[in-house]
Amino acid sequence: MEDEAGELACRFAAALAAKDRDELCDVLAADVDFHGITPTRSWDAPTASTVVDEVLLGAWFEPDDRIVDLVSVETHDVVDRTHLAYQMAVVNARGLHLVEQQAYLTVAAGQIDWMRIMCSGFRPVH
Repeated sequence: MEDEAGELACRFAAALAAKDRDELCDVLAADVDFHGITPTRSWDAPTASTVVDEVLLGAWFEPDDRIVDLVSVETHDVVDRTHLAYQMAVVNARGLHLVEQQAYLTVAAGQIDWMRIMCSGFRPVH
């Protein structure tokens, strides 16, 4: 399981860091079961396009948020799920921030079909 799921997890993190809409939609199943938690609210989305357009690139990382570095990416299996942890350096009008996200996911038919993400929020780097 680790090979395919780990590869897809790493592709997801890299696509998010690049803000690559097409790649994000490619790694997520069209009917992905998605739930995310940020410091101020929770997010549910029933489709890949909703996850990408309304959550990830529409709210979590806005157009003026420049992701300048994918600092780290780690994956490992948790029985039948894959754990994905990544950190990104983000620059916006408020300065430099570090964002860390922890995710659990499953894969079916070569795409991520179930995902839960918890986000640290934008942590200012001084």
